[in-house]
Amino acid sequence: MSSIPQSSSSRMSNLISSARAWFSDARNTILFVFGFLVFWEVAVIVFRIPRYILPSLSSIIRQFIRNFDLIWEYTLITGYETLVGFVIAVAIGVPLAMLTAFSRILRQTFYPFAVALEMVPKIAFAPLFVTWFGFGFIPKMIIVFLVCFFPILLNGILGFTSLSQEMVYFSRSTGASQLRMFWKIRLPAALPELFVGLKGAAVNATVGATISEWIGGDAGLGYYIQIATGQLRMDLAFAIIFMLTALGLLLFYIVQLVEKRMIPWHVSQRVSVFGKSEF
Repeated sequence: MSSIPQSSSSRMSNLISSARAWFSDARNTILFVFGFLVFWEVAVIVFRIPRYILPSLSSIIRQFIRNFDLIWEYTLITGYETLVGFVIAVAIGVPLAMLTAFSRILRQTFYPFAVALEMVPKIAFAPLFVTWFGFGFIPKMIIVFLVCFFPILLNGILGFTSLSQEMVYFSRSTGASQLRMFWKIRLPAALPELFVGLKGAAVNATVGATISEWIGGDAGLGYYIQIATGQLRMDLAFAIIFMLTALGLLLFYIVQLVEKRMIPWHVSQRVSVFGKSEF
């Protein structure tokens, strides 16, 4: 009977230790952010900056609380567009990156085309998609897909082609089959570069959703920002931008958490996000 409380107490102790370690690592970052926000509030008051140029932090918080219901409703819309576009980009981009990396014909034909298409600003396609598909969900999801797809594809190709020939020769000399070599050597070697593309796509996802809502939207956080800025309600616009930032950070840290679970052995995971080595 006594082992249950001891087990619970041990888990609680581990959680407290983890929280203390995290705060120790993040202390400087937290203090910097807190200092910046205090400076923002004081600077607006001292220099009497007009609200329509730069609102105070306290007025932004008031607007966020006052309009939270509508902000949350539009957050769900933008979040859905972001998540669906990102997931589809991963589902198509990763397998296509593998096929291109292992196919000489695709490397000579599709790869240059993909690089050229990546150079085109995705915002240029938004009016076309609105004309073709209307003002609904599909054109917004396609824009999110495009801004996420190319970082995943190009970094995936780079990752799957980065294995050295010496390692290939060594694995073949052990008698490993192509399938076993892929799962045990080539895929793990490609994952760090692939996650660079996934994190870049996670950063781009909310940007794509916001741009698509600016150009052809009737709902969502991007659409709401347009309304707020059109009425010179900059405090409300900043409140919406803070929510967009939180949405983007949530997706980014989900990808980072998956990365930490899948490649804990990589050097990038042996250094904390705040720059402190775990060794």
